Amino acid sequence: MPMDNPRISIFTGHFGSGKTEIAINFAINCKKYYNKVAIVDLDIVNPYFRTKDASRILESQGIKVIAPLFANTNVDIPALPAEILSLFHDKDYIAIFDVGGDEIGATALGRYHRYFLNEGYQMFLVINTKRPLTKDTESILSMFEGIKKNSRLEISGLINNTNLSYDSTVEDLIEGQKIIDDVSRQTMVPTRYITGKEKILSGMPEYMKKKAFPINLYLQMPWQ
Repeated sequence: MPMDNPRISIFTGHFGSGKTEIAINFAINCKKYYNKVAIVDLDIVNPYFRTKDASRILESQGIKVIAPLFANTNVDIPALPAEILSLFHDKDYIAIFDVGGDEIGATALGRYHRYFLNEGYQMFLVINTKRPLTKDTESILSMFEGIKKNSRLEISGLINNTNLSYDSTVEDLIEGQKIIDDVSRQTMVPTRYITGKEKILSGMPEYMKKKAFPINLYLQMPWQ
């Protein structure tokens, strides 16, 4: 994956989209190119897959992990934690934000609105069309508009992470891409990456391979 991205990247998406796993992989990939990389767990909704659950792996590679105390709660955010604000001031950091994709999560992101606008950013919407809340164009468009409204930020790229966990196939990705292409046409937002295990991505048609971003799985459910 070429490192021609803005300094700040935001990953958002519904529960089960795989956005946290992708944000972690993105951070690890960034560390190959940049000395100072940080990842912020701003997902205040998801009780299972959390960036902080992979903190040992991330920190072992020199990646700073910021997980505010309000994460994993549905309380309002009374103030902007200084540790997060420091990322907007220290321009040497590549900053990755992992944010919940429902109304609560997007509102939390909106608290940093002016900082993102002043700095510049890219925001990805991670989509898994095998999840009930994002199984078709209409539901994805509804989520898309909800995130824009509540975060007051623009989505600049779509990520196809269509999967059925360990039962995923290349056909799942291809079918998911058809839906995401329709979303792209209606929103004028391009598909930036198609993600999955390298073995699956290698079986994609050539026109899809240009956007391939192989990922490793670093997270497990707590009972696994």
